[in-house]
Amino acid sequence: MLSLSRLLYVSGPAPFSAPRAREYLENITAFNSRTVGSPENEILTVNYLLKQIKRIEAASSDLHKISVDIQRPTGTFTIDFLGGFTSYYANITNVVVKLEPRNGATHAVLSNCHFDSVVNTPGASDDAVSCAVMLEILNTLSKSANPLRHAIIFLFNGAEESILQASHGFITQHHWAKSIRAFINLEAAGVGGKELVFQTGPENPWLIQAYVSAAKHPFACVIAQEVFQSGLLPADTDFRIYRDFGNIPGIDLAFIENGYIYHTKFDTADRILTDSIQRAGDNILGMLQYLATSDKLARSFEYQHGNMVFFDVLGLFVLSYPARVGTIMNYIVAAIASLYIGKKLLQPRNKALSYIKEFSVAFGLTLVSWLSTLVTVFIVALFISLIGRSLFWYTHFYVSVFLYGTAAAAKLILVHTLAKKFYYKNTNEQYLGEMFFDVSLACWSLALVVVTQLGLGSAFVCAMWVAFPLLTKLMVHMEFKQNGATVRFAMIYMLGMLIPYLYIMYIIWTIFEMLTPILGRSGTEILPDVVMAGLVVKSTIVLSSYFLNFIYLAKSTKKTLTSLTTVFVVTLVLVCSGIFFPYSSDPANPRPKRVSLQHTNRRFYGLDGKLVKSDSGIWINGNDYTGISHITAHIPELNETIRAPCEEQAPHCGFPWMLPVHTFFRKTWYLPAPELFLKSPVHFKLLSKQRTPWDSTKLTFEVSGPSHMSLYVRPHEGSTLSAWSLGDGTPVANVRGDYFVFYSHGLQATAWHFWIELTATENYFDGIVSLAIAAHYFFGEDHKSPQLHALLERFPNWTFPSGWDCTYDYFVF
Repeated sequence: MLSLSRLLYVSGPAPFSAPRAREYLENITAFNSRTVGSPENEILTVNYLLKQIKRIEAASSDLHKISVDIQRPTGTFTIDFLGGFTSYYANITNVVVKLEPRNGATHAVLSNCHFDSVVNTPGASDDAVSCAVMLEILNTLSKSANPLRHAIIFLFNGAEESILQASHGFITQHHWAKSIRAFINLEAAGVGGKELVFQTGPENPWLIQAYVSAAKHPFACVIAQEVFQSGLLPADTDFRIYRDFGNIPGIDLAFIENGYIYHTKFDTADRILTDSIQRAGDNILGMLQYLATSDKLARSFEYQHGNMVFFDVLGLFVLSYPARVGTIMNYIVAAIASLYIGKKLLQPRNKALSYIKEFSVAFGLTLVSWLSTLVTVFIVALFISLIGRSLFWYTHFYVSVFLYGTAAAAKLILVHTLAKKFYYKNTNEQYLGEMFFDVSLACWSLALVVVTQLGLGSAFVCAMWVAFPLLTKLMVHMEFKQNGATVRFAMIYMLGMLIPYLYIMYIIWTIFEMLTPILGRSGTEILPDVVMAGLVVKSTIVLSSYFLNFIYLAKSTKKTLTSLTTVFVVTLVLVCSGIFFPYSSDPANPRPKRVSLQHTNRRFYGLDGKLVKSDSGIWINGNDYTGISHITAHIPELNETIRAPCEEQAPHCGFPWMLPVHTFFRKTWYLPAPELFLKSPVHFKLLSKQRTPWDSTKLTFEVSGPSHMSLYVRPHEGSTLSAWSLGDGTPVANVRGDYFVFYSHGLQATAWHFWIELTATENYFDGIVSLAIAAHYFFGEDHKSPQLHALLERFPNWTFPSGWDCTYDYFVF
């Protein structure tokens, strides 16, 4: 018998209209860059959203009630991201809409998008398209003849790119926030394609089950969740804020295709396919409709315990099951594999001991082959990096397979061929084939047990990589036993391995699709070719695991080795020649190099408040490992002679980092340039200095300046920053012992006041603390100086140079 909520869901609202959502998208992106505090973000986009919401409200059904609220919160919090830092925001903007039954509702589900963008980008995928989708979902549901049981709150968030500030302002301060029982966060790490569920929970397994039931085109994988939450990727979303500050469970979705143009000027509305918008709209509409009519939403606390394993099957459908069930299944699969191998010990003593000895040798040989392959390919990757050909695969991904993949495969085959020739020269080939199958099975069974013991849902991959090969082996056992390695045996074996191989290759491709673009913006310290080589080697090892036995069954590997070596050598020569340029200006499919340029005034003041030194220049960051090496030929003055020196006494080397990412970019460049004369300079003032009863020093400051500023605090040796008026009151230092505060404000914000309290063990003649304030001008008259604008115009068309003016002021107290 169907429940009322299920009947309502089945009948559903009217279809989602992607063309209408596209119209919203094009109108929002027509305002171009929408940074926090800019008129484009705070006025034009907000007014457009309100106009559309008012139009939707006028045409809505009498069954529903629409309420609208403009929230402009001020607040502060500390976040464990990029090493940990504190955030302060003032008068930022949220547009909040509540759709509920005419008689109201006690509980609500939240749908979140953000309409702000990073500086100098239109932000179509990140995240205007999500706001367009939400507008059309609001339009669709408001006209539905089916009443909702619970409210749906649509949060059009105006400050996400300023490190999740608007979501914090909403969930900690808005009066509707207490009614929220679950949320859906819409994000982007690419431009279009399928939107991937890459985070759920915490716990609350009913949410992923709801997604699987309600989404028309589900696409989800627990592997993405575990990679993202591991901290390996320098990214975060509003999901963290709702989870950590609101204690609310939810689902995080993001577009992942074509991350090469994410956060660039190429992220325009025309690059997002209408099919992608339709797919996202169908999925989110179905999910919200399901949750807003679900019995579980009101009683979500009853279903909060337990985690889920979930993954899509080749993009066709999603499988999900409780993690505890997965644990049981994993151990059963590992146990069956152990029984299969252990059965071979039930032989006469001499044969059993001989099997143990040979198994141990084969196991060790397999590990040696994997390790030597990894080392060999790493050496190739290091060589490529040292000769300046790094990222050759950024535009030509297939070349990484031709270079690193062939080297890995050739090395694996070579090691086992040598073992076969010199160690196993008198050993039966069929016996060796059986032995190395057993070794691969044992390796993956061991991995299955370890990953399951760690509590990772990704263990389902290991389980699949044990169960399917074992089942296939049992199917072809008689054929192998009677006729050996015949063509028929090989065909049956490969047919049985088809399903797991297709799935593993699907996962590998998805991983490469997500990670390859990230390596083009991962800073100057990470060697992208070493990372890429490692990924290719691991993929080769995984895919070759159950084919190592064919090396011992084959009569000769000479032709295979010759072919692989030839492809490797030819590719290496071509890569070294520079034929594969990393970047592309192809209008249809650009692969730009990202460069940040900041025309900077720097002023350093002494303890007496007098100016010690100052300079002006254009500070340059190449966002990938190649730095500015490819640009020098086009702009000769940008070369290694202008490498930026580090001011050791000043926080963050005396440069205006907007975020604490300096550990990713140790190589920067500083081109001397004329002094900036800003219309709205920053003002930094010490308001008071007090000695507290508990023998500490309290310093109170006032700062006024542009919409984005960064504050750095460095206590001197012997002094401790014990308290401040930011975050939760407890200062959080980064890995270098400095304290970083990110500040942004919307329109008409008052001056920023804050205090810090320091404890010193003795009197210091050189002061007890250094502070620096960096001001960033992302829009308006002070956005770009004429000199900066002229330099930006000279960059080649395969780059995305993003520039703005800024200042850095250093003080000692």
